[in-house]
Amino acid sequence: MYKKFFGLKKKPFALLPDPGFLYLSSKHKKALTTLHYGLVSQAGITVITGEIGSGKTTLIRCMLGKIKDQCAVGLITNTHSSFGDLLTWVLASFNIQHDAKNKSDRYQIFVKFIAEQNQKKRRVVLIVDEAQNMDIETLEELRLLSNINLSNNVMLQLVLVGQPELIDKLNLPELAQFAQRVSIEYHLKPLNYDETKNYIAHRIEAAGGSASVFNESACAAVFYYTEGVPRLINNICDLAMVFAFATDTHEIGWKTILEVVNERKTSGIHQFTETVSPDLGLSERIAEAEKFHRAVLEKTGFDISTCL
Repeated sequence: MYKKFFGLKKKPFALLPDPGFLYLSSKHKKALTTLHYGLVSQAGITVITGEIGSGKTTLIRCMLGKIKDQCAVGLITNTHSSFGDLLTWVLASFNIQHDAKNKSDRYQIFVKFIAEQNQKKRRVVLIVDEAQNMDIETLEELRLLSNINLSNNVMLQLVLVGQPELIDKLNLPELAQFAQRVSIEYHLKPLNYDETKNYIAHRIEAAGGSASVFNESACAAVFYYTEGVPRLINNICDLAMVFAFATDTHEIGWKTILEVVNERKTSGIHQFTETVSPDLGLSERIAEAEKFHRAVLEKTGFDISTCL
């Protein structure tokens, strides 16, 4: 809708993970380096965690693009409570065709696959996304798969990606043996204010537009409401561009962000912090606006009241 208006080749704030839009903040660069190090150092188990929407899946897709020619990679994303037989999912993730009727036969098929890849000098990497959804029994079964690594060289590498609850789960006494086998771990934190500004500019430019579309007051408001979570930033910025297009506005400021957040809250989405409600009287709105300005200044160091 707004691509031509802003001179864009594609939508800059789509919610689907796209490695082409990956912004490597210092935190994301460390996470990507940690993932890469875990692979090249033959770490048996690598664990990457982060809050919802922090960019974990995008990092995984970026890494897959870098290693796909060097390794045999399987990716499991279906990890809900009714997960089912782990080996069935493992074989499917590597596109291994089989007609095995029981778990023992499926295990032997997988061991044979790993041995064949090892002879070709290719490492086997199994990535499990949203791993916090796995129950204790499935995680323990995953650990037992790592027993395939009987030689001096690691033949199967596991990468677990999930929300912070994954760490809580791995710290349970029942999974002590699993935790002991984790060689590399990293927790991905949200962006800070400067990173949020750079993230917004990066995605606009990657889509073929001008970074000046969102002025600093808009970036400050976006950070205030999202606290640097990339998915929430995308959510607000995408709708802000729609609102700007609707009003024929080429530069987006903090008032547009406020309008977006108010709209999202009144449509039933309560994922952001408090807003300045348009339903208040004039004096109440002024008081709330001043409170909002002070809060943003405290959080970002930028005084958006100068942009009135």
